[in-house]
Amino acid sequence: MTGSDSDWPDLAGRLTDSGHVLPVRVYFEDTDFSGSIYHAGYLRFMERGRSDYLRLMGIGHDELDRGAHGERLAFAVRHMNIDFLAPARIDDVVEVVTRLVEVAGARIVLRQALTCGGRTLVEAEATVALVNAAGRPRRLPAEVRRRLAVAVTA
Repeated sequence: MTGSDSDWPDLAGRLTDSGHVLPVRVYFEDTDFSGSIYHAGYLRFMERGRSDYLRLMGIGHDELDRGAHGERLAFAVRHMNIDFLAPARIDDVVEVVTRLVEVAGARIVLRQALTCGGRTLVEAEATVALVNAAGRPRRLPAEVRRRLAVAVTA
């Protein structure tokens, strides 16, 4: 049995005036020997935040992969800057906050923060490029650009 997004309306987080917020609980599998999130776990959480943000903006990975814009496309992380400021621990609920700050020819730039209880744990900026099935950069299709243009924040 498969469900639709309408069966679980909060599964993808929520859009806000300045971007997107995705709550994520920290499970044992996310932690290292010290009980804190292993650094790569933050990357997975941020990927979920970016994916769900785009999905809620009407740009799903499935749509891109099916070739709805002329050819099979996908977003790929080109560059990231990350500051690990404080740890999250098992059972914490962290919020992945994602903001779109730039839309350019074949790329978008997003700022992300992971917070818990009012504390900022991680700050990151990701440059994400649109590529075709062969991995070559492609300009953002006009419809994708239109959907994203309304969301750019400073």
